[in-house]
Amino acid sequence: MSPIANSASKSAIKTLEELVALPIGQISIEDRIRLCRECVERVVQMAPEWVRLESEAKGLVEGERWEAVLSGPAVVLRQLQLSIQTLSGVAETGRPVLPGTVRRTATGQLAVPVFPTAGFFDSVTFAGLTAEVHMHPDAAEHQIHGDLLEHLSRSHVDGISLVLGAGNVSSIPATDTLNRVIFEGRRVLLKLNPVNDYLEHVFRDVMGPLIKAGLLRIVTGGGDVGASLVRDDRVTEIHVTGSVVTHEAIVWGTQPGGSRPDRPITDKCVTSELGNVTPWIVVPGDYTAKQLASQAQHLAASITNNVSFNCIATKMIVTSRRWSQRDEFLNLLRKALDETPTRKPYYPGATDRYVRFAAVEDPLDANGHLPWKLLVDQKPSERPELFNEESFVCVCAETTLDESDSKKFLEAAVAFVNDQLYGTLSASITLSNGLQRSERAWLERIIGSMRYGSVCLNQWSGLAYGLISTPWGAWPGSTYEDVQSGIGSVHNTYLLANHEKSVLRGPLVNSPKPIWFPSHRKADSVGWKLLELYHRPGLLRLPGLGVAAWTG
Repeated sequence: MSPIANSASKSAIKTLEELVALPIGQISIEDRIRLCRECVERVVQMAPEWVRLESEAKGLVEGERWEAVLSGPAVVLRQLQLSIQTLSGVAETGRPVLPGTVRRTATGQLAVPVFPTAGFFDSVTFAGLTAEVHMHPDAAEHQIHGDLLEHLSRSHVDGISLVLGAGNVSSIPATDTLNRVIFEGRRVLLKLNPVNDYLEHVFRDVMGPLIKAGLLRIVTGGGDVGASLVRDDRVTEIHVTGSVVTHEAIVWGTQPGGSRPDRPITDKCVTSELGNVTPWIVVPGDYTAKQLASQAQHLAASITNNVSFNCIATKMIVTSRRWSQRDEFLNLLRKALDETPTRKPYYPGATDRYVRFAAVEDPLDANGHLPWKLLVDQKPSERPELFNEESFVCVCAETTLDESDSKKFLEAAVAFVNDQLYGTLSASITLSNGLQRSERAWLERIIGSMRYGSVCLNQWSGLAYGLISTPWGAWPGSTYEDVQSGIGSVHNTYLLANHEKSVLRGPLVNSPKPIWFPSHRKADSVGWKLLELYHRPGLLRLPGLGVAAWTG
Protein backbone atom coordinates (compact mmCIF):
# COMPACT_ATOMS: atom_id res chain seq x y z
CA MET A 1 0.00 0.00 0.00
CA SER A 2 1.41 3.39 -0.96
CA PRO A 3 1.91 6.08 1.70
CA ILE A 4 -0.89 8.16 0.14
CA ALA A 5 -3.32 5.23 0.09
CA ASN A 6 -2.38 4.30 3.63
CA SER A 7 -2.99 7.89 4.75
CA ALA A 8 -6.43 7.92 3.08
CA SER A 9 -7.39 4.67 4.81
CA LYS A 10 -6.26 5.98 8.18
CA SER A 11 -8.26 9.16 7.65
CA ALA A 12 -11.38 7.16 6.75
CA ILE A 13 -11.00 4.95 9.82
CA LYS A 14 -10.60 8.04 11.99
CA THR A 15 -13.83 9.44 10.52
CA LEU A 16 -15.57 6.16 11.30
CA GLU A 17 -14.28 6.35 14.87
CA GLU A 18 -15.72 9.85 15.20
CA LEU A 19 -19.10 8.65 13.97
CA VAL A 20 -19.10 5.69 16.35
CA ALA A 21 -18.13 7.91 19.28
CA LEU A 22 -21.09 10.23 18.80
CA PRO A 23 -23.87 9.61 21.34
CA ILE A 24 -26.59 7.37 19.95
CA GLY A 25 -29.58 9.63 20.12
CA GLN A 26 -33.20 9.66 19.12
CA ILE A 27 -34.64 10.60 15.75
CA SER A 28 -38.40 10.98 15.83
CA ILE A 29 -40.63 11.16 12.77
CA GLU A 30 -40.88 14.91 13.32
CA ASP A 31 -37.08 15.11 13.40
CA ARG A 32 -36.88 13.24 10.10
CA ILE A 33 -39.39 15.59 8.49
CA ARG A 34 -37.40 18.59 9.69
CA LEU A 35 -34.12 17.14 8.41
CA CYS A 36 -35.68 16.44 5.01
CA ARG A 37 -37.02 19.98 4.75
CA GLU A 38 -33.63 21.43 5.62
CA CYS A 39 -31.98 19.22 3.01
CA VAL A 40 -34.54 20.35 0.40
CA GLU A 41 -33.33 23.93 0.69
CA ARG A 42 -29.70 22.83 0.56
CA VAL A 43 -30.32 20.89 -2.67
CA VAL A 44 -31.87 23.93 -4.33
CA GLN A 45 -29.01 26.16 -3.24
CA MET A 46 -26.32 23.76 -4.43
CA ALA A 47 -28.02 22.62 -7.67
CA PRO A 48 -26.22 25.11 -9.99
CA GLU A 49 -22.81 24.16 -8.58
CA TRP A 50 -23.72 20.46 -8.67
CA VAL A 51 -24.76 20.63 -12.33
CA ARG A 52 -21.75 22.75 -13.31
CA LEU A 53 -19.27 20.32 -11.78
CA GLU A 54 -20.95 17.25 -13.23
CA SER A 55 -21.19 18.86 -16.68
CA GLU A 56 -17.48 19.65 -16.62
CA ALA A 57 -16.55 16.15 -15.49
CA LYS A 58 -18.73 14.43 -18.08
CA GLY A 59 -18.23 16.89 -20.92
CA LEU A 60 -21.89 17.91 -21.09
CA VAL A 61 -22.60 20.86 -23.39
CA GLU A 62 -25.66 23.06 -23.79
CA GLY A 63 -28.66 20.88 -24.55
CA GLU A 64 -27.19 17.96 -22.59
CA ARG A 65 -26.97 19.46 -19.09
CA TRP A 66 -30.56 18.49 -18.32
CA GLU A 67 -29.11 15.03 -17.75
CA ALA A 68 -27.04 16.33 -14.84
CA VAL A 69 -30.08 18.21 -13.49
CA LEU A 70 -32.49 15.28 -13.57
CA SER A 71 -30.11 12.48 -12.57
CA GLY A 72 -28.62 14.61 -9.79
CA PRO A 73 -30.40 17.28 -7.75
CA ALA A 74 -33.89 16.71 -9.19
CA VAL A 75 -33.96 13.05 -8.18
CA VAL A 76 -32.69 13.84 -4.68
CA LEU A 77 -35.21 16.67 -4.32
CA ARG A 78 -38.05 14.38 -5.39
CA GLN A 79 -36.97 11.73 -2.89
CA LEU A 80 -36.86 14.26 -0.07
CA GLN A 81 -40.31 15.63 -0.89
CA LEU A 82 -41.82 12.15 -1.20
CA SER A 83 -40.20 11.20 2.10
CA ILE A 84 -41.75 14.26 3.77
CA GLN A 85 -45.12 13.28 2.32
CA THR A 86 -44.85 9.71 3.60
CA LEU A 87 -43.53 10.69 7.03
CA SER A 88 -46.32 13.26 7.41
CA GLY A 89 -48.90 10.63 6.53
CA VAL A 90 -47.46 8.24 9.11
CA ALA A 91 -47.43 10.99 11.75
CA GLU A 92 -51.06 11.92 11.05
CA THR A 93 -52.74 8.60 10.24
CA GLY A 94 -50.25 5.92 11.17
CA ARG A 95 -49.45 4.94 7.57
CA PRO A 96 -48.44 6.43 4.21
CA VAL A 97 -51.25 7.82 2.07
CA LEU A 98 -51.29 5.82 -1.19
CA PRO A 99 -52.14 7.60 -4.46
CA GLY A 100 -54.88 5.13 -5.39
CA THR A 101 -56.64 1.90 -4.53
CA VAL A 102 -54.94 -1.47 -4.04
CA ARG A 103 -56.19 -4.14 -6.46
CA ARG A 104 -55.45 -7.76 -7.34
CA THR A 105 -53.78 -8.80 -10.58
CA ALA A 106 -54.76 -11.72 -12.77
CA THR A 107 -52.26 -13.81 -10.80
CA GLY A 108 -53.97 -12.91 -7.53
CA GLN A 109 -51.15 -10.69 -6.34
CA LEU A 110 -51.77 -7.33 -4.72
CA ALA A 111 -50.94 -4.37 -6.95
CA VAL A 112 -50.23 -1.17 -5.00
CA PRO A 113 -50.47 2.12 -6.93
CA VAL A 114 -47.44 4.39 -6.47
CA PHE A 115 -47.52 6.70 -9.51
CA PRO A 116 -48.69 9.31 -10.37
CA THR A 117 -48.13 10.58 -6.86
CA ALA A 118 -50.30 13.22 -5.24
CA GLY A 119 -49.14 16.81 -4.99
CA PHE A 120 -46.41 16.80 -7.64
CA PHE A 121 -48.54 17.19 -10.81
CA ASP A 122 -47.13 13.92 -12.14
CA SER A 123 -50.17 13.35 -14.34
CA VAL A 124 -49.22 16.56 -16.17
CA THR A 125 -45.44 16.35 -16.24
CA PHE A 126 -45.43 12.60 -17.01
CA ALA A 127 -48.71 12.32 -18.87
CA GLY A 128 -49.95 8.79 -19.51
CA LEU A 129 -47.53 7.07 -17.13
CA THR A 130 -48.72 4.88 -14.26
CA ALA A 131 -46.87 2.56 -11.91
CA GLU A 132 -47.83 -0.16 -9.47
CA VAL A 133 -45.88 -2.39 -7.15
CA HIS A 134 -46.77 -6.07 -7.35
CA MET A 135 -46.41 -7.69 -3.96
CA HIS A 136 -45.26 -11.17 -3.02
CA PRO A 137 -48.00 -13.74 -3.75
CA ASP A 138 -48.50 -14.42 -0.04
CA ALA A 139 -48.86 -10.75 0.96
CA ALA A 140 -52.17 -9.68 2.51
CA GLU A 141 -53.51 -6.15 2.09
CA HIS A 142 -53.32 -5.32 5.78
CA GLN A 143 -49.68 -6.42 5.76
CA ILE A 144 -48.32 -4.48 2.77
CA HIS A 145 -46.09 -2.41 5.05
CA GLY A 146 -44.93 -5.37 7.12
CA ASP A 147 -42.93 -4.18 10.12
CA LEU A 148 -41.56 -1.10 8.33
CA LEU A 149 -44.02 1.24 10.04
CA GLU A 150 -43.20 -0.18 13.45
CA HIS A 151 -39.51 0.18 12.67
CA LEU A 152 -40.05 3.78 11.56
CA SER A 153 -41.88 4.63 14.77
CA ARG A 154 -38.86 3.58 16.84
CA SER A 155 -36.79 6.71 17.36
CA HIS A 156 -33.65 4.92 18.51
CA VAL A 157 -30.75 5.23 16.02
CA ASP A 158 -29.15 1.83 15.55
CA GLY A 159 -25.97 0.68 13.85
CA ILE A 160 -23.46 2.03 11.31
CA SER A 161 -24.31 1.49 7.65
CA LEU A 162 -21.41 1.75 5.20
CA VAL A 163 -22.74 3.03 1.87
CA LEU A 164 -20.34 2.54 -1.03
CA GLY A 165 -21.57 5.15 -3.50
CA ALA A 166 -21.84 4.71 -7.25
CA GLY A 167 -19.63 6.71 -9.59
CA ASN A 168 -21.89 6.94 -12.64
CA VAL A 169 -25.13 8.64 -11.53
CA SER A 170 -24.57 11.46 -9.09
CA SER A 171 -27.85 11.12 -7.19
CA ILE A 172 -27.20 7.52 -6.12
CA PRO A 173 -24.83 8.20 -3.17
CA ALA A 174 -27.32 10.72 -1.74
CA THR A 175 -30.49 8.68 -2.33
CA ASP A 176 -28.94 5.52 -0.88
CA THR A 177 -27.80 7.49 2.17
CA LEU A 178 -31.16 9.19 2.69
CA ASN A 179 -32.93 5.85 2.45
CA ARG A 180 -30.78 4.43 5.26
CA VAL A 181 -31.01 7.45 7.56
CA ILE A 182 -34.59 8.64 7.10
CA PHE A 183 -36.48 5.35 6.74
CA GLU A 184 -34.21 2.84 8.47
CA GLY A 185 -32.84 4.94 11.33
CA ARG A 186 -29.19 4.16 10.63
CA ARG A 187 -26.10 6.28 10.94
CA VAL A 188 -24.27 6.25 7.61
CA LEU A 189 -20.64 6.40 6.62
CA LEU A 190 -20.78 7.31 2.92
CA LYS A 191 -17.69 6.41 0.93
CA LEU A 192 -17.75 8.17 -2.45
CA ASN A 193 -16.57 6.54 -5.66
CA PRO A 194 -13.37 8.16 -7.03
CA VAL A 195 -15.18 8.79 -10.33
CA ASN A 196 -17.41 11.46 -8.78
CA ASP A 197 -15.63 12.41 -5.57
CA TYR A 198 -15.39 15.92 -7.08
CA LEU A 199 -18.90 16.30 -5.62
CA GLU A 200 -17.73 15.73 -2.04
CA HIS A 201 -18.28 19.32 -0.92
CA VAL A 202 -21.68 19.37 -2.66
CA PHE A 203 -22.82 16.30 -0.74
CA ARG A 204 -21.44 17.72 2.51
CA ASP A 205 -23.55 20.83 1.97
CA VAL A 206 -26.70 19.11 0.66
CA MET A 207 -26.74 16.59 3.52
CA GLY A 208 -25.25 19.01 6.04
CA PRO A 209 -28.29 18.71 8.35
CA LEU A 210 -27.64 14.96 8.67
CA ILE A 211 -23.96 15.57 9.37
CA LYS A 212 -24.80 18.17 12.02
CA ALA A 213 -27.25 15.73 13.64
CA GLY A 214 -24.49 13.11 13.93
CA LEU A 215 -26.17 10.78 11.45
CA LEU A 216 -23.72 10.99 8.55
CA ARG A 217 -20.05 11.23 7.71
CA ILE A 218 -18.51 11.28 4.20
CA VAL A 219 -15.11 9.96 3.10
CA THR A 220 -13.27 9.60 -0.21
CA GLY A 221 -10.50 7.39 -1.53
CA GLY A 222 -9.81 4.33 -3.64
CA GLY A 223 -10.58 0.67 -3.27
CA ASP A 224 -8.12 0.31 -0.40
CA VAL A 225 -10.17 2.76 1.67
CA GLY A 226 -13.35 0.86 0.94
CA ALA A 227 -11.69 -2.44 1.82
CA SER A 228 -10.48 -1.16 5.18
CA LEU A 229 -13.95 0.11 6.06
CA VAL A 230 -15.66 -3.10 4.93
CA ARG A 231 -13.46 -5.11 7.28
CA ASP A 232 -13.92 -2.81 10.28
CA ASP A 233 -16.01 -4.46 13.01
CA ARG A 234 -17.68 -1.16 13.88
CA VAL A 235 -19.51 -1.21 10.54
CA THR A 236 -22.67 -3.24 11.11
CA GLU A 237 -24.03 -3.41 7.54
CA ILE A 238 -22.93 -2.58 3.99
CA HIS A 239 -24.75 -1.32 0.92
CA VAL A 240 -22.97 -1.16 -2.43
CA THR A 241 -24.09 0.18 -5.79
CA GLY A 242 -21.54 -1.00 -8.32
CA SER A 243 -20.32 -4.11 -10.07
CA VAL A 244 -20.66 -7.75 -9.16
CA VAL A 245 -16.85 -7.81 -8.91
CA THR A 246 -17.02 -5.41 -5.95
CA HIS A 247 -19.76 -7.47 -4.33
CA GLU A 248 -17.74 -10.68 -4.71
CA ALA A 249 -14.72 -9.02 -3.13
CA ILE A 250 -16.78 -7.83 -0.14
CA VAL A 251 -18.66 -11.06 0.49
CA TRP A 252 -16.19 -13.73 -0.62
CA GLY A 253 -12.85 -11.92 -0.74
CA THR A 254 -12.36 -13.05 -4.32
CA GLN A 255 -11.11 -11.31 -7.45
CA PRO A 256 -12.27 -12.03 -11.05
CA GLY A 257 -11.40 -15.60 -11.94
CA GLY A 258 -10.61 -16.57 -8.37
CA SER A 259 -12.25 -19.42 -6.50
CA ARG A 260 -14.61 -18.82 -3.62
CA PRO A 261 -13.99 -20.03 -0.09
CA ASP A 262 -16.46 -22.41 1.50
CA ARG A 263 -18.25 -19.60 3.32
CA PRO A 264 -18.53 -15.78 3.12
CA ILE A 265 -15.71 -13.86 4.76
CA THR A 266 -18.17 -11.45 6.41
CA ASP A 267 -21.17 -12.00 8.64
CA LYS A 268 -22.50 -8.48 8.03
CA CYS A 269 -25.67 -7.89 6.05
CA VAL A 270 -24.60 -6.84 2.54
CA THR A 271 -27.25 -5.33 0.26
CA SER A 272 -26.52 -4.30 -3.29
CA GLU A 273 -27.62 -2.93 -6.64
CA LEU A 274 -25.42 -4.43 -9.35
CA GLY A 275 -25.34 -4.78 -13.12
CA ASN A 276 -27.77 -6.13 -15.68
CA VAL A 277 -27.75 -7.13 -19.35
CA THR A 278 -30.86 -5.01 -19.70
CA PRO A 279 -33.33 -6.33 -22.29
CA TRP A 280 -35.89 -4.49 -24.40
CA ILE A 281 -38.42 -6.88 -25.95
CA VAL A 282 -40.16 -5.59 -29.10
CA VAL A 283 -43.32 -7.63 -29.64
CA PRO A 284 -44.21 -8.06 -33.33
CA GLY A 285 -47.35 -6.19 -34.35
CA ASP A 286 -48.76 -3.68 -36.78
CA TYR A 287 -47.40 -0.35 -35.53
CA THR A 288 -47.94 3.07 -37.10
CA ALA A 289 -44.95 5.00 -38.41
CA LYS A 290 -45.31 7.42 -35.50
CA GLN A 291 -45.35 4.62 -32.96
CA LEU A 292 -42.26 2.98 -34.45
CA ALA A 293 -40.38 6.27 -34.54
CA SER A 294 -41.29 7.06 -30.93
CA GLN A 295 -40.21 3.64 -29.65
CA ALA A 296 -36.95 3.94 -31.60
CA GLN A 297 -36.35 7.26 -29.79
CA HIS A 298 -37.09 5.60 -26.44
CA LEU A 299 -34.55 2.90 -27.19
CA ALA A 300 -31.96 5.38 -28.42
CA ALA A 301 -32.37 7.36 -25.20
CA SER A 302 -31.87 4.23 -23.12
CA ILE A 303 -28.61 3.52 -24.95
CA THR A 304 -27.13 7.03 -25.10
CA ASN A 305 -28.16 8.45 -21.72
CA ASN A 306 -25.06 9.03 -19.56
CA VAL A 307 -22.95 7.58 -22.41
CA SER A 308 -24.52 4.20 -21.57
CA PHE A 309 -22.74 4.13 -18.19
CA ASN A 310 -25.98 2.96 -16.58
CA CYS A 311 -26.83 -0.44 -15.15
CA ILE A 312 -30.17 -0.01 -16.93
CA ALA A 313 -28.85 1.03 -20.35
CA THR A 314 -30.42 -1.29 -22.93
CA LYS A 315 -27.93 -3.99 -23.84
CA MET A 316 -30.08 -6.56 -25.64
CA ILE A 317 -33.00 -5.90 -27.99
CA VAL A 318 -35.15 -8.99 -28.60
CA THR A 319 -37.18 -9.00 -31.85
CA SER A 320 -38.97 -11.49 -34.09
CA ARG A 321 -37.03 -12.57 -37.15
CA ARG A 322 -40.36 -12.79 -39.01
CA TRP A 323 -41.70 -9.38 -37.96
CA SER A 324 -42.43 -7.46 -41.15
CA GLN A 325 -41.46 -4.12 -39.57
CA ARG A 326 -38.17 -5.29 -38.03
CA ASP A 327 -35.89 -3.71 -40.64
CA GLU A 328 -37.86 -0.48 -40.59
CA PHE A 329 -37.62 -0.30 -36.81
CA LEU A 330 -33.89 -1.03 -36.70
CA ASN A 331 -33.27 1.61 -39.37
CA LEU A 332 -35.19 4.15 -37.28
CA LEU A 333 -33.08 3.21 -34.27
CA ARG A 334 -29.87 3.60 -36.28
CA LYS A 335 -31.06 7.00 -37.47
CA ALA A 336 -31.83 8.13 -33.91
CA LEU A 337 -28.39 6.98 -32.77
CA ASP A 338 -26.65 8.65 -35.72
CA GLU A 339 -28.40 11.93 -34.91
CA THR A 340 -27.34 11.83 -31.25
CA PRO A 341 -23.97 13.52 -30.63
CA THR A 342 -21.34 11.23 -29.18
CA ARG A 343 -19.91 12.01 -25.76
CA LYS A 344 -16.79 11.84 -23.66
CA PRO A 345 -16.27 8.27 -22.36
CA TYR A 346 -15.56 9.50 -18.85
CA TYR A 347 -15.90 6.21 -16.98
CA PRO A 348 -12.63 4.29 -16.40
CA GLY A 349 -11.98 1.34 -18.69
CA ALA A 350 -14.61 2.31 -21.25
CA THR A 351 -12.37 2.04 -24.31
CA ASP A 352 -11.07 -1.41 -23.38
CA ARG A 353 -14.59 -2.67 -22.76
CA TYR A 354 -15.77 -1.17 -26.07
CA VAL A 355 -12.98 -2.95 -27.96
CA ARG A 356 -14.01 -6.25 -26.39
CA PHE A 357 -17.77 -6.02 -26.75
CA ALA A 358 -17.94 -4.20 -30.11
CA ALA A 359 -15.14 -6.40 -31.49
CA VAL A 360 -13.29 -3.45 -33.04
CA GLU A 361 -9.86 -1.89 -32.63
CA ASP A 362 -8.96 1.79 -32.17
CA PRO A 363 -12.60 2.91 -31.74
CA LEU A 364 -12.00 6.49 -30.55
CA ASP A 365 -12.85 9.22 -33.04
CA ALA A 366 -10.99 12.50 -33.57
CA ASN A 367 -12.73 14.01 -30.50
CA GLY A 368 -11.77 11.11 -28.27
CA HIS A 369 -15.37 9.85 -28.25
CA LEU A 370 -16.74 6.33 -28.69
CA PRO A 371 -19.43 5.85 -31.36
CA TRP A 372 -22.83 4.39 -30.50
CA LYS A 373 -22.68 0.75 -31.59
CA LEU A 374 -25.64 -1.45 -32.57
CA LEU A 375 -24.85 -5.11 -33.27
CA VAL A 376 -27.76 -6.86 -35.01
CA ASP A 377 -28.76 -10.51 -35.17
CA GLN A 378 -26.42 -11.71 -32.44
CA LYS A 379 -26.50 -15.28 -31.13
CA PRO A 380 -25.60 -16.58 -27.67
CA SER A 381 -23.54 -19.40 -29.18
CA GLU A 382 -21.39 -16.96 -31.16
CA ARG A 383 -21.03 -13.97 -28.78
CA PRO A 384 -21.84 -15.30 -25.30
CA GLU A 385 -20.28 -12.24 -23.59
CA LEU A 386 -23.06 -10.02 -24.99
CA PHE A 387 -25.63 -12.15 -23.16
CA ASN A 388 -23.70 -13.09 -20.01
CA GLU A 389 -21.88 -9.88 -19.04
CA GLU A 390 -22.86 -6.25 -18.67
CA SER A 391 -20.53 -4.26 -20.94
CA PHE A 392 -21.11 -0.90 -19.19
CA VAL A 393 -20.26 0.91 -22.41
CA CYS A 394 -22.19 2.20 -25.43
CA VAL A 395 -22.60 -1.15 -27.22
CA CYS A 396 -26.08 -2.61 -27.69
CA ALA A 397 -26.93 -5.91 -29.36
CA GLU A 398 -30.06 -7.25 -31.04
CA THR A 399 -31.06 -10.90 -31.14
CA THR A 400 -34.02 -12.59 -32.82
CA LEU A 401 -36.51 -15.32 -32.06
CA ASP A 402 -38.44 -17.23 -34.72
CA GLU A 403 -41.97 -16.78 -33.34
CA SER A 404 -44.13 -14.38 -35.38
CA ASP A 405 -47.40 -14.62 -33.41
CA SER A 406 -47.45 -11.79 -30.87
CA LYS A 407 -48.53 -13.86 -27.88
CA LYS A 408 -46.26 -16.81 -28.60
CA PHE A 409 -43.37 -14.45 -29.25
CA LEU A 410 -43.75 -12.62 -25.93
CA GLU A 411 -44.00 -15.90 -24.04
CA ALA A 412 -40.83 -17.14 -25.75
CA ALA A 413 -39.06 -13.79 -25.27
CA VAL A 414 -39.81 -13.72 -21.53
CA ALA A 415 -38.48 -17.26 -21.17
CA PHE A 416 -35.39 -16.19 -23.12
CA VAL A 417 -34.55 -13.11 -21.04
CA ASN A 418 -35.32 -14.97 -17.81
CA ASP A 419 -33.00 -17.85 -18.65
CA GLN A 420 -30.42 -16.56 -21.15
CA LEU A 421 -29.55 -13.03 -20.00
CA TYR A 422 -27.52 -12.10 -16.96
CA GLY A 423 -29.23 -9.98 -14.32
CA THR A 424 -32.65 -9.40 -12.78
CA LEU A 425 -32.81 -5.62 -12.37
CA SER A 426 -35.11 -4.28 -15.09
CA ALA A 427 -36.61 -4.98 -18.51
CA SER A 428 -38.75 -3.11 -21.03
CA ILE A 429 -41.39 -4.32 -23.49
CA THR A 430 -42.83 -2.62 -26.56
CA LEU A 431 -46.26 -3.97 -27.44
CA SER A 432 -49.27 -2.81 -29.42
CA ASN A 433 -52.27 -1.07 -27.92
CA GLY A 434 -54.56 -3.76 -29.31
CA LEU A 435 -52.71 -6.55 -27.55
CA GLN A 436 -52.75 -4.64 -24.27
CA ARG A 437 -56.51 -4.07 -24.51
CA SER A 438 -57.54 -7.54 -25.65
CA GLU A 439 -55.23 -9.64 -23.48
CA ARG A 440 -55.04 -7.85 -20.16
CA ALA A 441 -55.24 -10.90 -17.92
CA TRP A 442 -52.80 -12.88 -20.07
CA LEU A 443 -50.38 -9.94 -20.12
CA GLU A 444 -50.49 -9.61 -16.33
CA ARG A 445 -49.64 -13.28 -16.02
CA ILE A 446 -46.72 -12.81 -18.42
CA ILE A 447 -45.46 -9.82 -16.42
CA GLY A 448 -45.88 -11.85 -13.25
CA SER A 449 -43.56 -14.52 -14.67
CA MET A 450 -40.72 -12.09 -15.41
CA ARG A 451 -37.82 -12.34 -12.97
CA TYR A 452 -37.01 -8.64 -12.90
CA GLY A 453 -37.33 -6.01 -10.19
CA SER A 454 -38.87 -3.52 -12.64
CA VAL A 455 -40.85 -4.19 -15.81
CA CYS A 456 -41.69 -1.22 -18.03
CA LEU A 457 -44.20 -1.22 -20.89
CA ASN A 458 -43.30 1.07 -23.81
CA GLN A 459 -40.91 3.04 -21.56
CA TRP A 460 -37.27 2.93 -20.51
CA SER A 461 -36.71 1.52 -17.05
CA GLY A 462 -34.59 4.55 -16.16
CA LEU A 463 -37.93 6.14 -15.27
CA ALA A 464 -38.59 3.47 -12.66
CA TYR A 465 -35.38 4.60 -10.99
CA GLY A 466 -35.91 8.35 -11.35
CA LEU A 467 -39.53 8.48 -10.16
CA ILE A 468 -38.39 7.30 -6.70
CA SER A 469 -41.89 6.21 -5.61
CA THR A 470 -41.25 2.79 -7.17
CA PRO A 471 -38.99 0.52 -5.10
CA TRP A 472 -35.70 0.04 -6.94
CA GLY A 473 -33.69 -3.15 -6.86
CA ALA A 474 -33.27 -6.60 -8.32
CA TRP A 475 -35.81 -9.40 -8.43
CA PRO A 476 -36.08 -10.72 -4.85
CA GLY A 477 -34.53 -14.05 -4.03
CA SER A 478 -30.90 -13.50 -4.99
CA THR A 479 -28.32 -14.97 -2.65
CA TYR A 480 -24.64 -14.37 -1.95
CA GLU A 481 -23.96 -17.52 -3.99
CA ASP A 482 -25.96 -16.24 -6.99
CA VAL A 483 -26.29 -12.50 -6.51
CA GLN A 484 -27.22 -11.54 -10.10
CA SER A 485 -28.29 -7.85 -9.95
CA GLY A 486 -28.18 -7.52 -6.19
CA ILE A 487 -29.98 -8.04 -2.91
CA GLY A 488 -32.49 -5.66 -1.31
CA SER A 489 -33.94 -2.41 -2.61
CA VAL A 490 -33.81 1.35 -2.16
CA HIS A 491 -36.21 4.31 -2.62
CA ASN A 492 -39.49 2.58 -1.63
CA THR A 493 -40.95 5.85 -0.35
CA TYR A 494 -44.32 4.19 0.35
CA LEU A 495 -42.65 1.70 2.73
CA LEU A 496 -43.90 -1.47 1.04
CA ALA A 497 -42.67 -4.76 2.50
CA ASN A 498 -42.30 -8.02 0.57
CA HIS A 499 -42.67 -6.38 -2.82
CA GLU A 500 -41.82 -8.44 -5.89
CA LYS A 501 -41.56 -5.98 -8.77
CA SER A 502 -42.47 -2.50 -9.95
CA VAL A 503 -44.55 -2.27 -13.13
CA LEU A 504 -44.48 0.97 -15.10
CA ARG A 505 -46.88 1.51 -18.00
CA GLY A 506 -46.83 4.22 -20.63
CA PRO A 507 -48.06 4.98 -24.15
CA LEU A 508 -46.31 4.05 -27.37
CA VAL A 509 -46.13 7.76 -28.18
CA ASN A 510 -45.59 10.17 -25.28
CA SER A 511 -46.96 13.70 -25.46
CA PRO A 512 -45.29 16.07 -24.93
CA LYS A 513 -41.96 14.75 -26.19
CA PRO A 514 -40.04 13.23 -23.24
CA ILE A 515 -37.18 15.31 -21.93
CA TRP A 516 -34.93 12.23 -22.06
CA PHE A 517 -35.26 11.95 -25.86
CA PRO A 518 -31.95 12.97 -27.48
CA SER A 519 -33.93 15.04 -30.01
CA HIS A 520 -35.62 17.29 -27.40
CA ARG A 521 -34.60 20.89 -28.21
CA LYS A 522 -35.40 22.48 -24.84
CA ALA A 523 -34.45 19.71 -22.46
CA ASP A 524 -32.19 21.93 -20.34
CA SER A 525 -35.01 24.39 -19.73
CA VAL A 526 -37.49 21.63 -18.86
CA GLY A 527 -34.98 20.06 -16.46
CA TRP A 528 -34.55 23.27 -14.44
CA LYS A 529 -38.29 23.92 -14.42
CA LEU A 530 -38.93 20.40 -13.07
CA LEU A 531 -36.43 21.13 -10.33
CA GLU A 532 -38.37 24.30 -9.46
CA LEU A 533 -41.61 22.32 -9.42
CA TYR A 534 -40.18 19.72 -7.05
CA HIS A 535 -38.90 22.50 -4.80
CA ARG A 536 -42.26 24.23 -4.46
CA PRO A 537 -45.02 22.24 -6.15
CA GLY A 538 -47.74 24.57 -7.38
CA LEU A 539 -50.00 25.40 -10.29
CA LEU A 540 -48.14 28.65 -11.00
CA ARG A 541 -45.08 26.67 -12.10
CA LEU A 542 -46.91 24.55 -14.68
CA PRO A 543 -47.41 27.07 -17.53
CA GLY A 544 -43.70 27.73 -18.00
CA LEU A 545 -42.92 24.03 -17.72
CA GLY A 546 -45.64 23.21 -20.23
CA VAL A 547 -44.42 25.72 -22.81
CA ALA A 548 -40.86 24.39 -22.62
CA ALA A 549 -42.03 20.76 -22.81
CA TRP A 550 -44.46 21.20 -25.71
CA THR A 551 -42.04 23.26 -27.82
CA GLY A 552 -39.21 20.77 -27.43
